[in-house]
Amino acid sequence: MARTINRRRFIQSAAAASLPLLLPRRALGASPNEQVTLGCIGMGNHGVGWNLAAILKIPEARVVAVCDVFTDRRESARDTVNAAYGNQDCAAIADFREVLARPDIDAVVISTPDHWHVLMSVMAARAGKDVFCEKPTLNIDQGQVLIDVMNETGVVYQGGIEDRSVDQYYRIAALARNGMLGTVRHIRVGLPSGEVFPKEDEAPVPEGFDYDLWLGPARYTPYTPTKTGAQQWRNVWDYSGGKLTDWGAHLMDTAQVAIFEEHRGPVEVDGKGVFPTDALSNTATEYEIHYRYASGVEMLVKSGGPGIRVEGDDGWIECPGWRQPLKASDPALLDAALPADNKLWPQPPTEHVDFIRAVQQRTKTTYSPTDIHHLSTAMHLGNISMRLGRKIQWDAKTQTIIGDDEATALRSCPLRAPWTFDATA
Repeated sequence: MARTINRRRFIQSAAAASLPLLLPRRALGASPNEQVTLGCIGMGNHGVGWNLAAILKIPEARVVAVCDVFTDRRESARDTVNAAYGNQDCAAIADFREVLARPDIDAVVISTPDHWHVLMSVMAARAGKDVFCEKPTLNIDQGQVLIDVMNETGVVYQGGIEDRSVDQYYRIAALARNGMLGTVRHIRVGLPSGEVFPKEDEAPVPEGFDYDLWLGPARYTPYTPTKTGAQQWRNVWDYSGGKLTDWGAHLMDTAQVAIFEEHRGPVEVDGKGVFPTDALSNTATEYEIHYRYASGVEMLVKSGGPGIRVEGDDGWIECPGWRQPLKASDPALLDAALPADNKLWPQPPTEHVDFIRAVQQRTKTTYSPTDIHHLSTAMHLGNISMRLGRKIQWDAKTQTIIGDDEATALRSCPLRAPWTFDATA
């Protein structure tokens, strides 16, 4: 029987002698000027086109292994790495546990489907690897496990979101946090609508693909050709939370940072969604979610296309699409100097550069486990509200859903045996 998340039991068992804490090679005396050696896990479109492409441009980083359950993906990624470095020594590995077992690897880059994010990060941390992992978590409870284990092991962790490094989103958050819009009252976030993929009949697993390892901790369902495609799995509850947890991780982060809520989150969530029937997809395709924060700020998250607008008593600023030029109630806001006592942290470098520097210097990153957890929680609460068709009350201090056992049950899901949060590489 698959086991559910039990954070206390996990931490107790991890502290036992049977699960020794391994320290990163860099923490054992390696020079901070050495290259960070990396294993990249998940060689799909984003793993190669965004994460690997960025890391190959960083002189302080060196990719020594790539890993994917698809033979063609890992071999293609290996060839990309070898071509970039002009050699033939990058390993192409099928099982990520082999990557975690390699003593010559300092850190891993995880670009898998969402249902692997926390478990793989936990296993990597236990193996002494620093972790760069794509967003989001799969559910609320997994986010707290992530925080606990990263804190306990002391590894460097970076969530894979770029927005705090992007000029448009940094300026939106900075203007709001520094009071240059007056008191913020309303935020509007637009996100893409979800796709509908039709059901398919069970098919033989193709040669060169380890479907059981692709499923990992997700419940078993028969193989069908579409499910494991680049975007299709994002629309299935077993593996993700739809467009809300995909695109929402970007624009909702900017929204919460703008109002000092990145480590707390909403107190009330009321969402309505349209869900496919008789289809592979089962996450919301169209949605409208109302969030209320303790400060009184109201946020509307609605499908239809990406964008964000922050409205205060003294003006507004918006990005009407993804990384589009900003618009404002007063054009002077677009170039206004931020105050000397800027209430937002300095604009960080890209998430990949930030991670490599943090690994070398043993410092905090732009997106900590706490950041990822609270951001993901806001999105998960939106999905829970939509799935139940009712308003959810959230106690941000105790991290609990108030007075709703059915909603509370959706905070987590079991892991398919033999996978557990006690697993090691």
